[in-house]
Amino acid sequence: MSRFLKKSNINEIVKKFVIKTVMQRKLIQEGDRILIAVSGGKDSSVLAWVLSAIRPALKFNYELAALHISTDFCACCKKSALCDRLEEWGIPFTDLFVPVVGRLKEGEKMNCYWCSTQRRAELLKYAVENGFNKIALGHHLDDIIETFFMNLCYKGELLTMPILLKYRKFPVSLIRPLALLDEKQIIECAAQQNILKNVCTCPYGQNSKRREIRNKITGFTNNSGEMKRRILYALGSGKMDYLVD
Repeated sequence: MSRFLKKSNINEIVKKFVIKTVMQRKLIQEGDRILIAVSGGKDSSVLAWVLSAIRPALKFNYELAALHISTDFCACCKKSALCDRLEEWGIPFTDLFVPVVGRLKEGEKMNCYWCSTQRRAELLKYAVENGFNKIALGHHLDDIIETFFMNLCYKGELLTMPILLKYRKFPVSLIRPLALLDEKQIIECAAQQNILKNVCTCPYGQNSKRREIRNKITGFTNNSGEMKRRILYALGSGKMDYLVD
């Protein structure tokens, strides 16, 4: 396939892989109310677009809404532009302010783990209070593979981001419909869709270990999406399925 042809068909490629993930993993079912966590960046914006775009192909009804969590230290998102695109795709949008830094106890320092736990807690709370049974996150193939190798190399654990996570304490599941798409494909789709791409200015978002693992994976896979998808399939094909929890 030529590079030009691939680019011209990137929207269909993205839809194909998301439909495949949704159907194989049963991520979406009739009557689901799905809350999309949107940051305004390329990953969550492509996720919102594709979940709206594949509705006719899936042939069952589900509801979509989007939640953006604003914080007291990072202004990464042009919310008016994000709201306009979500409205174009028929997805209601809510902005929720969370004082992440303000919740730190005296003597504690801000870090990525604290921020992510605060955001996740608010996502869950909002979903439960508003009757959503699914939360869709924009993590893609590279995120999942990198997390696996980070846990393997730095923690000695066989763990990664599950494609489907069913909470035991809450009537909500997390889903990652972009699991088969590598970052290159998401970037191409975002460009094709003219999706606003913001570079996060978060001063706490630099993870040197993730960058190191990413470079190593790029080295031994030659950044091949097909090879990375084989790794993903391996994580879910043995006696232990690491892609569901």
